Amino acid sequence: MISEFIIEDFKLTSGSKTLVKTTYQQFGKALGTAPIVLINHALTGNSNVTGAQGWWSAIVGDNKVIDTQRFTILSIDVPGNGFNVNSDYTIKNYKDWQLVDVAKIQVRILEYLGVNELFAVVGGSLGGQLVWELAALKAIKIAHIIPIATDWKATDWLLANCKIQDSILNNSTNPIYDARLHAMTLYRTPRSLKQKFERERDEDSIFKVENWLSYHGNLLQNRFQLASYKLMNHLLTTANVLRNYTSIKDFAQVISADIHLVSVDSDLFFLAEDIWETYIDLCTEKDNVFISEIKSIHGHDAFLIETAQLQNILKPIFETKTHEHNHKHHIVWNR
Repeated sequence: MISEFIIEDFKLTSGSKTLVKTTYQQFGKALGTAPIVLINHALTGNSNVTGAQGWWSAIVGDNKVIDTQRFTILSIDVPGNGFNVNSDYTIKNYKDWQLVDVAKIQVRILEYLGVNELFAVVGGSLGGQLVWELAALKAIKIAHIIPIATDWKATDWLLANCKIQDSILNNSTNPIYDARLHAMTLYRTPRSLKQKFERERDEDSIFKVENWLSYHGNLLQNRFQLASYKLMNHLLTTANVLRNYTSIKDFAQVISADIHLVSVDSDLFFLAEDIWETYIDLCTEKDNVFISEIKSIHGHDAFLIETAQLQNILKPIFETKTHEHNHKHHIVWNR
């Protein structure tokens, strides 16, 4: 069931005040009867994490790795993400927003639901950046922080590509379609496209890779709003958990949760080397930090494609006893 949450006069980090309308969903066990897992969606995602239309049904569901028969699953829509097409939900002043604002709204919803402790917070890409932001607020006790194919900061590479996306979204005559074409080349890799298409053409002599890009451009254009795309792309650029910390090492000293980093070795969006650098920085200050790496030719989207590998990475975390964590269950892959 989709539930609505409204904040009448929410103060953004930028200083402006705004009406916030968003939605959230609950799956699995009833609140108060089981450990709670919060799942954050990525740029074009939403709170539909499981079920027939669920974007993460391979991972979340009955007898899946994140088992709805064992856990209460919460997923909160980023305000303005387009899941509700009602114009009241649209955010036009997108550059006033920061990802930390979304994390603060998550805290408000969790407090409203009476949740003060989470077994895990997990998310990929933008959703993983939001995992970091929520942890940095220290408003909710979290046992496991699981950011996937993401980092705690917006790198120069990410900022550069989001700038290109923003320019396309604000200047193109076909903005969603054109921006998606550019984005798909970041989410995959040259090897992935070579394996998939091998320079083949269709019956009209059009390269199949071009048809594939057009398909994804049209698909997103048919289900996504321009205002949502502008907002979500902008939020990627605002990730930075060091607002209240002097360094990532300082952050590590005050976060008690187990931190499970998951990189993708071929990721061209959130580079694996940056995530491994974060791992090394955290390990100098904190023992309960772990890293796993998805091996794939498919790049950033591998966190959605390589479900078998991700299941193997997440399984030891979600099979542990909820209050007695045994570190020997962790998979840690070293380069």
